[in-house]
Amino acid sequence: MYGRSTACLLLMLHILTANLAGQIDRPGRSPDALPDFHIWLPENLEATAPAFRNSLRRPVPSLASPGFPQISASAGTIFSGTVTRIDHRVATSRQPVETVSITFHVENAIRGVMRGEDLTISQWIGLWSAGQRYRVGERVLLFLYPRSKLGLTSCVGGQIGRFAVDARGHVLLAPRHLLAFRADPVLGGRSRVPFSDFALAVRRAGEEE
Repeated sequence: MYGRSTACLLLMLHILTANLAGQIDRPGRSPDALPDFHIWLPENLEATAPAFRNSLRRPVPSLASPGFPQISASAGTIFSGTVTRIDHRVATSRQPVETVSITFHVENAIRGVMRGEDLTISQWIGLWSAGQRYRVGERVLLFLYPRSKLGLTSCVGGQIGRFAVDARGHVLLAPRHLLAFRADPVLGGRSRVPFSDFALAVRRAGEEE
């Protein structure tokens, strides 16, 4: 148990060090850039480490060949929407890790959420510090894991489960998506997809599970 807790501590310290290194001398930083929250480490790491590890344990698809069906099957929530609010949440007795809450206005819903509602998710601050960030006004389509016991979630497979959405509501596929989903009959070879076609790809993926 001590060895695993120590490994967890070292991982968080590594992320913290990388984050702090990136804060030095950023002359071109935009005034409306997102805040760089610090990482809070529990005082009683030995007691909180098991719950913390379990909150992050997810069935991540193989990065070598994730496949759209695997990405879809791992998601508890799939939707497109606009980021409306971002809040930093300190650790408490009920929530032993520091988090960032992100609120979205849902524009189109596929799974686990309703169109038109405001959805707030909680993400471990370490993921934020590692680069998995959002900004108010940003439009995205997300595949999110089911919430953990601590109420945390994140994008399936990291950035592979996150897509940008343009002003017309089209889903944009980055090079990583084009490579991973090149064999998909709906998405394969397309860098810009109407939401209706993207929803069709999710339904087809569900039939292949």
